[in-house]
Amino acid sequence: MTIISWIILGLLAGAIAKFLLPGRDPGGFIGTTLIGIAGAFIGGWISARWMDHPINKDFYDGTTWAAAIGGSLVLLVAYRILFGHSRR
Repeated sequence: MTIISWIILGLLAGAIAKFLLPGRDPGGFIGTTLIGIAGAFIGGWISARWMDHPINKDFYDGTTWAAAIGGSLVLLVAYRILFGHSRR
């Protein structure tokens, strides 16, 4: 996958992560979008490094999507813990 594919995947993974963890985020829409993109990269790196699933797979691969969404969820939770609670 190209870098553009990972950015698009990150945008979609960030939206899915935001849907799964509703509430107010300290960074708003822009922060959540950047978290989604970073989460996709981190999830893809973890998937390739420790799960023996190379990141050059197809865009529609379920494992790649799960890794990207999982990475986005982890970063979103960490962001909320570090920079404020969403349920004030």
